Amino acid sequence: MRSVMVQIPNTPTSADVARLAGVSRATVSYVLNNTSAVRISDATRRRVHEAARELGYVPHAAARSLRAGHSRTVLMPAPAIPVGPLYSGFLNELQWALGRLDYTVVQYGSVGLQGDEAARAWAELRPVAVLVPGTGLGPQGVALLKRSGVRAVVTLGPARVDGAHALLMDHDAVGRCAGAHLYERGRRRIGVVLPEEPGLDVYARPRLAGVREALRGTDAAVSGLPLGYTEESAAELAARWPRLGLDGVFAYNDEYAMLLMRALQDEGVRIPEDVAVIGADDLMLGRLLRPRLSTVRIDLPSGRDLAGLVDRAVRDPGGEPEVHTVLGASVIRRESS
Repeated sequence: MRSVMVQIPNTPTSADVARLAGVSRATVSYVLNNTSAVRISDATRRRVHEAARELGYVPHAAARSLRAGHSRTVLMPAPAIPVGPLYSGFLNELQWALGRLDYTVVQYGSVGLQGDEAARAWAELRPVAVLVPGTGLGPQGVALLKRSGVRAVVTLGPARVDGAHALLMDHDAVGRCAGAHLYERGRRRIGVVLPEEPGLDVYARPRLAGVREALRGTDAAVSGLPLGYTEESAAELAARWPRLGLDGVFAYNDEYAMLLMRALQDEGVRIPEDVAVIGADDLMLGRLLRPRLSTVRIDLPSGRDLAGLVDRAVRDPGGEPEVHTVLGASVIRRESS
């Protein structure tokens, strides 16, 4: 049998990059690991990056982790609930900002896992930080992650968790804005859409509570309106509308507002003459409707600010957990209300 020799190309090393760039291996390491403790000129940095690109050199993540004493991986469990364009944009900005700080962001699908079980699955990947959206993680889960070597646990939700940094999302404020706006527009029988999609209840209930808080002590009445995100569910609710006697509705967000507006208009309900409608998120599509959709503009935290929080926590894992209340809310008045 004839044998065939196959030559496998050598994998480029940092020494190869150093020779091509005319610098030391230490300089290559400083540049490619984005080390700020050593001053290196922009021209030298450019030469190193150009040499690395020309050779196809990629730093070895495991070796870099050994040198640093921890990985540079930030784990983001995929949200177990539907996320809209607003939150997706925030996640994109956050991933870009973490990348600028030399972290690698990995999204992890953990459908069906909750609490400590989910934390154990995350810990197996040995990330340096975990950003947890929503609810479900408790103090024991935080402790488990830290025992596995996670240096920073950050939660994004309505309540803080002991041992973790927290960005508190004040969804009550969104409801308060919407309720106050509808009352100012003369509406006294107000419905609040409660999405029937699994997982959204954790945000919808605080928004309903915020509307009730804004209207407490007034002559207004507030009713919850369960609604599935389907044309059939919206049509069924719109058909019952005359019996409900409502003259204003906070539709949870812009997507539900657009769904309900179309169904109401199909039933001959005039907007805003018969019922004022307000959503939340200030999506572009809401401005293209006729009438244009009033909305609660939501200001999410800056992705750069959150990336900075992660970086501080990684550098100082024993520091006191930071707690920040975020999610600013303000009304954008348009024709639908």
